[in-house]
Amino acid sequence: MAELVEERCPYLFSARPVFISDEQTERMASVVRAVESVVALPAYRDRVLGEALPIARHDPGGAKGVFFGYDFHVRDNEVGLIEINTNAGGAMLNAVMAKAHHACCIDTAQAATTAISSRALEKGIVDMFYAEWRLSGRDRPLQTIAIVDAAPEEQYLYPEFLLFKQLFERHGLRAVIADPAELQLRDGVLWHHDTAIDLVYNRLTDFMLELPASAALRAAYLEHAVVLTPHPQAHALYADKRNLALLCDAKLLDALGVAPSTRDVLLANIQHTEVVDVAHADRLWSERRRLFFKPTDGYGGRAAYRGDKITKRVWNEILAGSYVAQAIMVPGDRVIGSR
Repeated sequence: MAELVEERCPYLFSARPVFISDEQTERMASVVRAVESVVALPAYRDRVLGEALPIARHDPGGAKGVFFGYDFHVRDNEVGLIEINTNAGGAMLNAVMAKAHHACCIDTAQAATTAISSRALEKGIVDMFYAEWRLSGRDRPLQTIAIVDAAPEEQYLYPEFLLFKQLFERHGLRAVIADPAELQLRDGVLWHHDTAIDLVYNRLTDFMLELPASAALRAAYLEHAVVLTPHPQAHALYADKRNLALLCDAKLLDALGVAPSTRDVLLANIQHTEVVDVAHADRLWSERRRLFFKPTDGYGGRAAYRGDKITKRVWNEILAGSYVAQAIMVPGDRVIGSR
């Protein structure tokens, strides 16, 4: 596994630790709580889901979605939310990294604390999947999980898929790693070859299950034949980047009935974001050096551009596409000194 991580993900872990203060941690937690409270508002859900594809309005059956990722940039005492993801990777790799810290802990007490936190993290991960199963109203034990992504063995985080499989199996679950095209829906049951699948841990970037390879998974989701987590509704409510523009618009937040204290937390800690509109093209072009442009349904930095790097050709592509413009917050530096 170590060799596979080194081969696939040589820059996954920093060579030096980065420290986050208690104050910064609490500020980030307050932003997460604020976002969650807004997403729970009927007015917000009606507005966002009303503009989404029909599958996003499908009732997911109770599942909330596993592994949301709130991406913050941190600089000095500031934090800035730049993105929300609903199929964030890295949790199991962080669990393994926590175990590795045994080798560099200063004393026995720290080593013991690290061991406890690592076990707690892994238990929390498994408990989260069991919770999704219970929230979906299933009245029998969870038995099988499929970890699904396109061509999984070719994915950058394939080592993590293997770690998840091992984790689930250590807790008595049968687990498979599958391409969505390998799934079949037969007689109201989703199958991977000869294995009936209870729950799909969804790592696809086909967020709305639109591709032909996702057809069986899409049908199983719409028929409630499988628990899918995360699901299209979660992506529409949280991860569509247009939502960040809404969450940092004071007038819209007031119109949705957001409490003033919640509104103030969002405005102070979300990097200002707006939907790119041709009507504002001249202003955005003139301000481009302080902006970052992202496709509304993008992921992993694909087709995203720093404003100071874009050409007129790329700018025309941005205007013709579906993009948001976000104020750049350069993350802080960690300076390693020498004596």
